[in-house]
Amino acid sequence: MSAPILEARRAATAPREVLARLRRALPASALLTAPEELKPYECDGLTLYRQPPLAVALPGDEDQVLAVLRICRATGTPVIARGAGTGLSGGATPRADAVLLVLSRLDRILHLDPQARSARVQPGVRNLAISEAAAPYGLTYAPDPSSQIACSIGGNIAENSGGVHCLKYGLTLHNLLRLRVATIEGEILELGSEALDAPGYDLVALLTGSEGLLGVVTEATLRLIPAAPCARVVLAAFDDLKRAGAAVAAVIAAGFIPAGLELMDRPAIAAVEPYAQAGYPLDAEAILLCELDGTAEALDEELARVEAVLRAAGARDCRVSRSDAERARLWAGRKAAFPAVGRLAPDYYCMDGTIPKKALAAVLGEIRAMEKKYGLACANVFHAGDGNLHPLILFDANRPEQVARAEAFGQEILQRCVAHGGSITGEHGVGIEKLDAMCAQFGADELELFHALKRAFDPYGLLNPGKAIPSLHRCAEFGRLHVHAGRLPHPELPRF
Repeated sequence: MSAPILEARRAATAPREVLARLRRALPASALLTAPEELKPYECDGLTLYRQPPLAVALPGDEDQVLAVLRICRATGTPVIARGAGTGLSGGATPRADAVLLVLSRLDRILHLDPQARSARVQPGVRNLAISEAAAPYGLTYAPDPSSQIACSIGGNIAENSGGVHCLKYGLTLHNLLRLRVATIEGEILELGSEALDAPGYDLVALLTGSEGLLGVVTEATLRLIPAAPCARVVLAAFDDLKRAGAAVAAVIAAGFIPAGLELMDRPAIAAVEPYAQAGYPLDAEAILLCELDGTAEALDEELARVEAVLRAAGARDCRVSRSDAERARLWAGRKAAFPAVGRLAPDYYCMDGTIPKKALAAVLGEIRAMEKKYGLACANVFHAGDGNLHPLILFDANRPEQVARAEAFGQEILQRCVAHGGSITGEHGVGIEKLDAMCAQFGADELELFHALKRAFDPYGLLNPGKAIPSLHRCAEFGRLHVHAGRLPHPELPRF
């Protein structure tokens, strides 16, 4: 269908007709339209931007997902997939003219195969529930975002989530075997394989991290791994933030691949310790949590060597967990960092970028300088081992000038990530938050290729429009990209 015909149909289909079709396709309890029902869905974890959708669809099975997509395709109605709503970049922010397709009721573990070390699950299954189900078989699901108690697998796939153990065990992508994906036409694609490899293009990798722009995941087969027989954590305290950053590179350079390697600075420590009582030293400028796993016999030697590296890098003190309970308590503090920092100010802006490990110390220093420049405090918690930083910028959303400064602060952090050879995101995705930052990282050729992929899967521009990939128009308007008129995108591409 050509773009003009699509636009005519979109204009001709009134919202009440769209809702009427949805009511015929879904049970009454699976469609929300009243203002008070839509209110809880007006934003995801990026609460700065709020907009109630036209309707919320809560399908209970794959057939209902397909029915919603077919109705949206036929009426030219945008559709935005949402999981648990824990995303932090606005990937599930609604539009007033869009149907929000919420997949939280597709929450079954369909099959767990201990021999094949795999689990077939629906997209609404909570991340942590998979490891809980696999634990009796001595298995676990490796990706563990900080929100794992609430976040769902469909959202993890959309954003390619990581977590504290991704340094050794990989991101969501590295733990996926197979996907069932619903297209905007309401058809099913079967991607990947439960074997070690599959022929053809790696479309599982393409869909992972695509933020709902290409299709809607209705089922995923996940790789499970044996739970480590033993794991212990070294807590290293530093009196200098840059030394803590340099210590991360020193650990990796020494040949270690920790199961987790996390950094927290003084403001984060000060927020977390009263909240979680994890046993963190309140007088340290920074701490590193370095977890090693394996057999108990091998760990003793490795821990001694890692501790020597950390002390040589400037750690004033090192403490090794003596029990599983103490290890869990140390990690509980790190996992509680986001809610704990929320007690320091009315609001905080959680950024997400990635830098080479060698640049960690330099970027930490630059963020400290930005605090003075913008007059806002910033607590830092990092997946330091893979260079994924999460600065938490403190502000008051009731003061517009502070909102503007917080946004500018965040954008400058992303620019510094790119300048150091990194990326504007590590695991939170682009959503609406980082559209302008995409213009800083990618040129016209790359953006045109992204749009070509979008057209191949969604020629109507209805799946999560306005997210993740900025138009060349937008980049040109913001002065980030010099584009000749003949290179502007096709007219059917949405302008956002």
